[in-house]
Amino acid sequence: QVQLVESGGGLVQPGGSLSLSCAASGIIIFTNFMGWYRQAPGKQRELVAGITSGGSTNYADSVKGRFTISRNNAKNTAYLQMNNLKPEDTAVYYCNVRDGPRSVWGQGTQVTVSS
Repeated sequence: QVQLVESGGGLVQPGGSLSLSCAASGIIIFTNFMGWYRQAPGKQRELVAGITSGGSTNYADSVKGRFTISRNNAKNTAYLQMNNLKPEDTAVYYCNVRDGPRSVWGQGTQVTVSS
């Protein structure tokens, strides 16, 4: 069974940090493109950060310098470290792995930044 399971979301104050995890089964993260996306209420889902099979990373301009994407190949798990969080980072965060024509999504984890 192909599955991505996110964890690590929650409520944090502005300026705080959270670390999200995406554990994969039935699909290999490090041989494919893996991305973290987010969707805020009333907005389209957007790519926040991505990592290629070769290890190259890219980030949305709104999170550059604050978010870091990484992966642990042995654990087949990807991470998103989020620092200096802002209220506008509030959204449901999803991980996604693209394996050729197949695109697999996790169930999402809520991140709320509020005082």
